[in-house]
Amino acid sequence: MMSWGASQFKSPALWVFLTAFVAAIIVGVRTPPTWTVEQTPLTVETDDLGSQFVVLGGEQVDVDTAIPLADSPLTVDKLSALHREGGMPKSVEQFVYEQPQAGGDQGKQYFQQFAYRHWGFWSFLPALTAIVLCWMTKEPISALLAGIVVGAMLIGEFNVLGGVLIPSIGTKTAATILVLYLWLLGGLMGVWAKTGASEAFADYMAAHFVRGPRSAKLVAWMLGVIFFQGGSISAVLVGTTVRPLADEENVSHEELSLIVDATSSPIAILLAFNAWPIYVQAFMGVIGVSYLATETDRVAFFFRAIPLSFYAIFSVLFTLLIALDKHPLLPKKLKAARQRARETGQLNAPTAEPLAGDDPGYKFVPAGYAPNILDFVLPLITLLTVAVGTYYLYGSPEVLWAFGTALVLAAIMAWLKGMNLRQIITAILDGQKGVILGSVILLLAITIGQLSQDVGGGRYLVSLLGALQWHWLLPGTAFLIAVVIAFSTGTSWATFAVTLPLVLPLAHAVAINQNLAHPELFMSICFAACLNGGVFGDQCSPISDTTILSSMCTGADLMDHVTTQIPVAMQAAFLALVGWTAIAYFGV
Repeated sequence: MMSWGASQFKSPALWVFLTAFVAAIIVGVRTPPTWTVEQTPLTVETDDLGSQFVVLGGEQVDVDTAIPLADSPLTVDKLSALHREGGMPKSVEQFVYEQPQAGGDQGKQYFQQFAYRHWGFWSFLPALTAIVLCWMTKEPISALLAGIVVGAMLIGEFNVLGGVLIPSIGTKTAATILVLYLWLLGGLMGVWAKTGASEAFADYMAAHFVRGPRSAKLVAWMLGVIFFQGGSISAVLVGTTVRPLADEENVSHEELSLIVDATSSPIAILLAFNAWPIYVQAFMGVIGVSYLATETDRVAFFFRAIPLSFYAIFSVLFTLLIALDKHPLLPKKLKAARQRARETGQLNAPTAEPLAGDDPGYKFVPAGYAPNILDFVLPLITLLTVAVGTYYLYGSPEVLWAFGTALVLAAIMAWLKGMNLRQIITAILDGQKGVILGSVILLLAITIGQLSQDVGGGRYLVSLLGALQWHWLLPGTAFLIAVVIAFSTGTSWATFAVTLPLVLPLAHAVAINQNLAHPELFMSICFAACLNGGVFGDQCSPISDTTILSSMCTGADLMDHVTTQIPVAMQAAFLALVGWTAIAYFGV
């Protein structure tokens, strides 16, 4: 007979989940959401055949498909009535036009309508549940699943599998995660382990450049700067490249994962020759602001604001000081991790549960196979060449092509040097096994991020900005709002989509109403604060893809990485807040 231990029901984590679960059901049933509807003006263009179109989501859409604004189902009254009847709009986006009173096609104005909802403070419940349980249990899968269940209850979707998980996992984003990180990244790591390529690189670097833990960490920092594409790309490339080298020099995985994470997105907004400006500029338009009128103007504004990215600057600088063992205010836990690794050789804490297994190294290399640094360098150069080359050719890096080409090249090189097909396939499968846990966590993180956006916590937070009375408080407040949104959703790019379209018009209005002497500088400060807030929150969030990948690729425990990184990031954030507030107070 099965017996149930009473101690299971005394678990604080269980009661946190049950409380959030019940609260979500009650709020979802009894509290109607607050709906807001926004309109984005669209520019009508004419093709070579004389047909008129607008650009929606990067695609040309014929103007004849627009519906009259009066017929749109996306109005606050209609949406509220639909919710009272237990329904939901078929789409939260609509292409509409408004006909002036005088009539005539020439006077039509076209808009893209968006409908958003939120439940006020309760909108943070799904993400808050996941984050709190991550801290309490140090078990991210159950914590993320708990947050997803709570979010589903809040929106009234009781079929969690069919209504939430399956639609999220069935998206292009989720498929890309599986192909890139599970198949291609895992396979490449497996081939490198089977050929001894990563250890051959480590041996070469150790013989020519590395003289101890400091120089090993410095190599990691420099690679983070070189791989300036940012985000998950940088985390994967730097983590997989430097881990064998750092392990040889007894660099703790807490330190290594911090260096990898803190030189990913922060570098991407400082050396912004990547996809970031093109993506971000789409949310920067403000009616009546000439220097934000066109895409070229907005990209130029992005680059002019780079010197104001104080958080990113201090984050990269502090990471360099940590690599050089010169940081004057090293947090206690990070200092203990450094001492443990150097004195005992234990790269992780005794209680750690790394997201990826140990690097196999030479022990799986077949007899008679001679590892060579070219087994590592040539696929890596190919990966970077394809990623950077496709960015300059097409405007964004084709990461799948890059990793796929690198994997094929690594496999062909192994075959030409004598490894048989069965050994290569086994190596790929072994490498994929090592990243299964991280891939599952990434898929769940995507799901809860989408849920967090759907329940509208970000827009509720940004709406509170309107109560500010002093202009010099706006940059710091915008930064903190962006931090909360990014930390809760685990994504900086979605945070930009929420904050920038609301904060920049507000900053412009404040600059005009308070007659500031330098309105463009004030706009730049607020823009940089939003941008850096998204990066800070994403970097520190335990449900962020870059946080998870930095842990996975360096062999660190996820929560050990989070808890050692946050104090350093907060030091950089504090100095950034002081800088933005001082310039806003004295300089505009």
